[in-house]
Amino acid sequence: MAVARKTQIVASSKESFHDAVNQAITRAAKTLRGITGLEVVAQKAKVEKKKIVEYRVECWITFVLDE
Repeated sequence: MAVARKTQIVASSKESFHDAVNQAITRAAKTLRGITGLEVVAQKAKVEKKKIVEYRVECWITFVLDE
């Protein structure tokens, strides 16, 4: 029987929401083993002078705990 855990992370990108999600999973994979899923729970953007200057995502990363 497998036991999984979820951890919440926030990532950002100056390019796009898609890139911010890729940043999140890439960084999480450096520390977490057994990643099985990712859920984006929020998308936000920083705006300056009527333009988006940063895309931010809040994610839940699911990973299986070692036996």
